[in-house]
Amino acid sequence: MSGPMALEPGGTERDTLALRLAVPPAPARDDHTPAPEAVSRLAAELADRVGPAVHPYEVAALLEAEGLTAEQIKEQYGHPDLFSLATALYAQVPRTFPEPPATADPWRPDPVRSLLRGVLFALPGLAYLLTAPLWHPGGHAAGLIVAGLLSWAWGQALGHRAHVRLATGRREAARTLLTGAPLGAALATAAAVPLAGGAAVLAAAAAQSLYLAAAGVLLVLARERLLLAALTPLLAGAAALPWRDPGTPLRLGLPLLALLATLAVTAHALRGALAVPAAAGGGRPPLPSSLPYGLFGLAAGLLVLLEGRREPYAVIVLTISMGPAEWLLYRYRSLSVAALRATATPAGFRLRSAAVLGLCLLGYLLPLLPAARLTGAAPDTLLPLAATLWTALLLQAFGEAWPPAAICLTAAGLAGALTLLHLPPGPAALPLSCGAAALALVICALRLLGRPARHA
Repeated sequence: MSGPMALEPGGTERDTLALRLAVPPAPARDDHTPAPEAVSRLAAELADRVGPAVHPYEVAALLEAEGLTAEQIKEQYGHPDLFSLATALYAQVPRTFPEPPATADPWRPDPVRSLLRGVLFALPGLAYLLTAPLWHPGGHAAGLIVAGLLSWAWGQALGHRAHVRLATGRREAARTLLTGAPLGAALATAAAVPLAGGAAVLAAAAAQSLYLAAAGVLLVLARERLLLAALTPLLAGAAALPWRDPGTPLRLGLPLLALLATLAVTAHALRGALAVPAAAGGGRPPLPSSLPYGLFGLAAGLLVLLEGRREPYAVIVLTISMGPAEWLLYRYRSLSVAALRATATPAGFRLRSAAVLGLCLLGYLLPLLPAARLTGAAPDTLLPLAATLWTALLLQAFGEAWPPAAICLTAAGLAGALTLLHLPPGPAALPLSCGAAALALVICALRLLGRPARHA
């Protein structure tokens, strides 16, 4: 039986170091060239590979791979063995740890897609311009408003569930949308029945609910171009309004054609998604997990409605800005990942994270200032409302759904109560409520998103 093997340098493994591939014999060291100079010369030659080493044994492995023999180490470099020479090289060469190669940015935003989505959010408003004379909103707009708010809240909750299912598979997301979208449209239409005041308003509420449900499906499945193509009849009808009255047939027919086209392309998109093979695993998210997203949708709808009562054009500006807002959400995540790579301490990251949040929020709000001036909207209301919505969406993007839902619901309830009851501070109720909500949401974002773990 054999005894234990000595694993320390200088033991029996020295004999194995002599077993090398045949290499040309090294020239005998000139007596006039001291061994330390030869070691320094070798260190300079191998500096790029010795520098990243974290232990002399790595240098020993490198020398072994270079084919140095025991005789060369003794005669040419004046060291008794490989490990002695490796230790000398490790001591001479400064440590260098090169940065890892840059990886692709997973959060790189698509500006064209974001702008397209912003346009798509605003285009359905053209249907109201075309059809308003037919259903005469007057005192019967309550049914349409209630249906819209319910559709908006339902769409936010359904969108959350569909995106969670999309992580499992496209087929699973399509099945969720196929079940939830028609149900949401039916509930929104049913909610409008007691308040419609006539068949025309009820028909408009039903068409609005069907469109919002179908458009939500297409946006979740990233089929924005199909939705844009389906809405071209609205563009044609709205383009003719400044020049002539298109008449009742076109006022009714063009929005109906756009609705039917939207439903058709939605069915096509769902059929294609359902044809994908089913994914393994991935259960449905629990229903309570989608509740705060729906509550936020309701609160956001109420805040926008309160703004629209006073300044309708401000709502148009806000709706179109949702495209750039989405782009900035991706940009925030991208800049946060870059900040994470550039900092070495949690405190340093918190500072950079706060700077990134301020930069993105200002990048969203500043273009709204001239847009508000051009449309005659009051910036002191539009900007706080926009800041509230963007910061809430940012928190939702990181899975923090309850804080924005609670804050926005509180702001909407307070502003709505003060406005409807004509209580002080009167018209300032909405900007003050939105300003307080925006401040609270920014504080939440700094506290929750200033942690490196949220961006790793």
